[in-house]
Amino acid sequence: MKKIIASPYAPKAVGPYSQAVETDAALYISGQLPVDGATGKMAEGIEAQTHQSLKNIGHILKEAGYDYSDVVKTTVLLADIKDFGAMNAIYAEYFNEPFPARVCYQVAALPMGALVEIDAVAAK
Repeated sequence: MKKIIASPYAPKAVGPYSQAVETDAALYISGQLPVDGATGKMAEGIEAQTHQSLKNIGHILKEAGYDYSDVVKTTVLLADIKDFGAMNAIYAEYFNEPFPARVCYQVAALPMGALVEIDAVAAK
C-alpha cells in the first residue's frame, strides 16, 4: 500500500514530489524547507528556520496520524555547518529519548536560499 500524505499547513510541494508517502511500514517525509505554509514566507536566521522546518514536519506527521515520537530517522541539510550548534539546540526541543537516528551535512546551496532543510522517516 502506498498513500500520499499532504498537510494544508505545510508548504505545498514545488516540484514532482509529494510532501510525504506512507507505506504499510513507514511514513517518508520529503525535505521541509523553513517556509510557513500559510504565508509562503521563509523565516530568518537558523533558529527560526529550524523551528519552521520541524513545525512543517509536525504538520505532516499529524496529518498522517503520527507524532514526533514516531520519527526514527532524519536528515538535516545545512547551508553552513557552523550553524550545527544552533540547529541542534532547536532540534532537541522537538525530540525526546530515544532519539531518532540522524545525519547532518553541509551542502553547497539549498532552494530559496534556505539555511536548513530537514526530512524524516517515521514508523509506528
